[in-house]
Amino acid sequence: MDNPSDDFSGYIMQLPDDCLLFIFQHLDCGSDRESFGLTCRRWLHIQNLNRRSLQFQCSFTMLNFSSLSQTNTRISTLHLYRLLNRFQNLESLSLSGCTKLPDSGLSLLPRHGSKLQSLHLDCCFGITDSGLSCVASGCSLLVILSLYRCNVTDYGLEALSNSCLALEDLNLSYCSRISDYGVRAISQNCHRLRAIRISYCRNLTGAGFQGCSQTLTHLEANYSINVGFAAKLRVLNFRSSRTIGDDCIMTIAKGCPSLQEWNLAICHEVKIAGWESIASHCHNLKTLHVNRCRNLCDRGLQVLRTGCKHLSILYITRSSQISGVALENFKLARGNVEVKEEETREEKLSSQSIQFGFPGTDVLLTRPPLETLFPVQLDGNARQLCPLHTSIKLRIISCNVFFP
Repeated sequence: MDNPSDDFSGYIMQLPDDCLLFIFQHLDCGSDRESFGLTCRRWLHIQNLNRRSLQFQCSFTMLNFSSLSQTNTRISTLHLYRLLNRFQNLESLSLSGCTKLPDSGLSLLPRHGSKLQSLHLDCCFGITDSGLSCVASGCSLLVILSLYRCNVTDYGLEALSNSCLALEDLNLSYCSRISDYGVRAISQNCHRLRAIRISYCRNLTGAGFQGCSQTLTHLEANYSINVGFAAKLRVLNFRSSRTIGDDCIMTIAKGCPSLQEWNLAICHEVKIAGWESIASHCHNLKTLHVNRCRNLCDRGLQVLRTGCKHLSILYITRSSQISGVALENFKLARGNVEVKEEETREEKLSSQSIQFGFPGTDVLLTRPPLETLFPVQLDGNARQLCPLHTSIKLRIISCNVFFP
């Protein structure tokens, strides 16, 4: 007598691919999805076609605890070729941390990148304009692109601006070879551009943002840059911009009436004229970061107290320039404003920082500024490069910082 389970198994195998795909998409548990692909080659193919995101263990786009004991993997062009052939419906791809990846590694994107909406190439030092041209020609649906520390120039940005018209979020931090010309191409052609990060791009003056898309609402830079003509800006991050002065502050305060959050933490050159301009013109400002601003004094705090009528959160650190009386007067006069002394990781607007403790203490690891690379030894495991976007607490055994 035949085993009923064998008949049932036969019925399952006769289901068309559409039905199997429907079943796979309703599996909530990750282990069930992995088991699905282990059943047979046909089911594995269905699993592969349904994969939407891919990142490697060496990637630091998001924290992967299992990667802390792994060495930095060298992803080869052949390795990437096989994976892109296998997963042909990817919408998100992170190659961040693949420091040895050459331009040729992106040559398959014109064939297999048509559905990509998010691409992270952080610290892919081998990626130049040639690789960015592959991205431009193959990934027309890109919404998010991070080129943090890539060796691209204005030519690559121009190619990108002509093809990736759906781009909304672009990270160009540490792309030291770009200029206002490349930024102008992006800001004028990508009409959906919402956020751009240009910290440590020393050749930029802000002229590239003239005539920028009206959708641009978020800008991050760490040096003096004139963006007073970006009237729709709502979030502006100048954290650690030690060169930005009163003239720039006054221009932005008058020209960006929609600003709702402004991070001026550690901006030491902002003085009384700058604070007065913020108080007088930033009527929609809700959150202001002034932590560790050396030239914020009692008078500056007083003008902020009388202005910025919609302010709801003020980040401020006690200093020798600000008396306890002035701070208490601010709290009494503006009882609706929440005064905070320290920022959490999320509240620093993606600022890059790292805090170290002595061996044997707890430490908060966040993404460091990559003038340095931080090898960390964890309980005797191999050293691991740790430029992380997400904060974690670790017990440090030993820690060395190298300055190349």
